[in-house]
Amino acid sequence: VEWYRRAADQGDADAQYSLGFCYHYGLGVEQNYEIAVEWYRHAADQDNAKGQCGLGNCYSNGHGVEQSYEVAVEWYRRA
Repeated sequence: VEWYRRAADQGDADAQYSLGFCYHYGLGVEQNYEIAVEWYRHAADQDNAKGQCGLGNCYSNGHGVEQSYEVAVEWYRRA
């Protein structure tokens, strides 16, 4: 997780997605959907398809954001 964080802080979209995934599922860090959404969004804003799908999943399930199938579909389509 430490190396993901270092790369994510430097703007690496894949690392941002991976760090979001770690927070989403509690891998090496305490599970926190809100922080997962933040990292997924950083990756998604750089046109990272995995980040966009991760964000779509959060909206679909209401993890860290208000559940919205419409917003979820928007993110899935971007991916």
